[in-house]
Amino acid sequence: MIKNFAELIDRLLQDPVKKKVAVVCAQDEHTLEAVIKAYKEKLISPVLIGEKEGIEAILKKEGADLSGAEIIDITDPSECARKACALAREGKVDAIMKGHLDTKTLMKVLVNKEDGISISKVMNILAFMESPYYHKLFTLTDVGLLTYPTKEQKQMALENAVRAYKALGEKNPKIAVLSAMEGVNSKLEQTVEAAEIKKEGIKGAIVEGPISLDLAMDKEACAIKGYESPVAGDADILLVPDIVAGNLAAKSMTVLGGCKTGGVVVGGLVPVILVSRAATVTDKYLAIVMAAMTSKKR
Repeated sequence: MIKNFAELIDRLLQDPVKKKVAVVCAQDEHTLEAVIKAYKEKLISPVLIGEKEGIEAILKKEGADLSGAEIIDITDPSECARKACALAREGKVDAIMKGHLDTKTLMKVLVNKEDGISISKVMNILAFMESPYYHKLFTLTDVGLLTYPTKEQKQMALENAVRAYKALGEKNPKIAVLSAMEGVNSKLEQTVEAAEIKKEGIKGAIVEGPISLDLAMDKEACAIKGYESPVAGDADILLVPDIVAGNLAAKSMTVLGGCKTGGVVVGGLVPVILVSRAATVTDKYLAIVMAAMTSKKR
């Protein structure tokens, strides 16, 4: 069980081989603030791809000495993304981070069959959450890429999530396939689909569904309702029905629930840090931590 982000940061500090993070269009002040923080704390080794003059200007403004970081001077955003993917395919970087470019531009390159890094039919976002009201780190998926996923896409997204948890050293993570209720109702297709996902199972995980959010995360609610399941009150991975539910859940947890979050895109050769423009430096920093921790061991 991983209790919090601090535990993972400690693990990174103990790893003598620092993971390399390729920052695409690195001439972005807020992105570089998070990268600088992670570098200063000796968590990662950055590879900065983009307009060299702009990158160096920001580093100077921040008073940051990244003498150990490689800067690759490329001006075109798509070419920056292609270079990052090439480095990932060659095993020279362990993660990719979005800088000053559109998400669509980056994703178009990431999923390209010739230039990209996709190894799964689905790439999805894992929003890792640390809540003051929950006993361990947990994950929401998908909160930003898969709009209205089919059952098959949800299963592939869960397979990606399980692989990420295995990279964290977690065996048999507990999956909650969320719905508005814990029973199957033929009039609510999501409950029928959730029951099918549970029946078919996800290799290397324990699956429950349909299950409501309170039963997935609150043992007291389970006791009151007399609900029993190995996942009840102890879920690791929360699968939401669609992007609307995921987006609302994630933002409710962070804006109103006091959650810390670090999100990564999985389903590629390396994790991808694809955070919102409104994300704080801390959010981006924690996303870097999660990308470094869920990347394959070199």
